[in-house]
Amino acid sequence: MPELSRFYNIVIQMLYSDNGQHHKPHFHVFYAGYKASVGIDGELLAGSLPLKQLKLVQAWAAIHEDELYEAWNNAVRNIPFNKIAPLQ
Repeated sequence: MPELSRFYNIVIQMLYSDNGQHHKPHFHVFYAGYKASVGIDGELLAGSLPLKQLKLVQAWAAIHEDELYEAWNNAVRNIPFNKIAPLQ
């Protein structure tokens, strides 16, 4: 699974051709044994994260919304996408 970003021990990844399961643009988050699927709009779609990390991920997604949609559009067409800057 290609990595989009990494910050505060949170890893953000996006799969290619991953538009069938959640039926909305999303990415995958991994943190200390937790796994979650989060919509680009910040909605928690599946899995779980501690509240603090979920809030960080949602803030990062809001800041990078345009870049996330660009990555999503490329990923569903199996086109490589760029990494996105971490939350600082």
